[in-house]
Amino acid sequence: MKPYSCLDCGKSFTQRAHLLSHERNHTGEKPYSCSSCGKSFIQRVHLISHQRTHTGEKPFSCSDCGKCFSERSYLITHEKVHTGEKPYLCSECGKRFSKKTYLMSHLGSHKKQDLLVTGNGGSCNDHLPAVTHHILHRGKEVFPSFESRECFTERAKLFSQNKTDAIKKTYSCLDCGKCFSLSSSYTKHKQIHTGLKPFSCSECGKCFTLNSALIRHQKIHTGEKPFFCSECGKYFTQRTSLTSHQRTHTGEKPFACSECGKCFSQRLGLVTHQRTHTGVKPFSCNECGKYFTRKESLLFHQRSHTGEKPFSCSKCGKCFTGKSGLLSHERTHTGENPFSCADCGRRFAKRKDLVEHRRIHTGEKPYSCSSCGKPFARTSSLIRHEAIHLGEKPYSCSECGKRFSQKFHWKSHLGSHNSQEDLASSSGS
Repeated sequence: MKPYSCLDCGKSFTQRAHLLSHERNHTGEKPYSCSSCGKSFIQRVHLISHQRTHTGEKPFSCSDCGKCFSERSYLITHEKVHTGEKPYLCSECGKRFSKKTYLMSHLGSHKKQDLLVTGNGGSCNDHLPAVTHHILHRGKEVFPSFESRECFTERAKLFSQNKTDAIKKTYSCLDCGKCFSLSSSYTKHKQIHTGLKPFSCSECGKCFTLNSALIRHQKIHTGEKPFFCSECGKYFTQRTSLTSHQRTHTGEKPFACSECGKCFSQRLGLVTHQRTHTGVKPFSCNECGKYFTRKESLLFHQRSHTGEKPFSCSKCGKCFTGKSGLLSHERTHTGENPFSCADCGRRFAKRKDLVEHRRIHTGEKPYSCSSCGKPFARTSSLIRHEAIHLGEKPYSCSECGKRFSQKFHWKSHLGSHNSQEDLASSSGS
């Protein structure tokens, strides 16, 4: 018997304390606050678990390998690495997962909707009784929002929606118009506009707007990585980084472009992609005024002005402006050719070489001469061809002074001198 019922959603509980804790999901109340970073929690047990991210305490250890964890649930999940247990099965494709959350996230990647329609042709967000709402989902575990009747496959997304529905945002920023439900959140946000960064790192002196941002940064110096991926064992300094990483295992891409439908595993990827539709290039170079869609592209470009090459090869010491250039170069030492042609099996060290090679099979010639319209598969071939129209002949024969527009013709010509020398020497003898 569960005598205590929630007036908002009808859920029942055996103890009054459990009901009071549950009701905070509807009211948004978070009475337990972290003294280190100010983050608040609905339940005391969640605060205790969170505080371990500051103290580094990991009281739960694995009996097989000795690895320690900050929460018992992490240990239970980790132990499945040793047993190989993956008890959660996807009914759509048969793929198995070690955690229920991975399965629920994975189910969202299937394009087919598991929802039935109601008798009158409506969808799952029709105004149905909350208790019977799950019946529409064919036994799948879903989490309905009782305000909007929208369904979610992850509990965290439901909580986020409930807070949006239940809490009226009363604090509005005069600078950008953004609204906040809490005065503390509004006060923190205002510091973005004032430029105030009161929290500084004692190790390197870097300053931050929020104390929580400083705490995350300090983990770089301490090497602390409290968030653990149970699938591959990789550790992360931030929970958001772990969540993004876990999508590489589940294949989930929850962020979709409204223009073309392309999906991304991270929100930043979607934001950057959308600029290809809008044409927005928010990052500009102070030296030459060139604009870029991504901050990383701007930083890479600025090195062309400064001459900075921060990435060096450990084998030969050669330096590069970008990490991709270094990785590509290192393959000349290892002999690795990770990019293979699906048509003929030929392998390449660089992706761009594979792209150019595949045009042999497809016949694609995307580069055309502006003077005569002749198409080419490679930009280098187009540049050599355009020299014919411009009259450029950059290759000169040191023997007779004759000039050539293409290196191939120049090398062939040099061979004619060598043949004459061989003929003269044989005649003299």
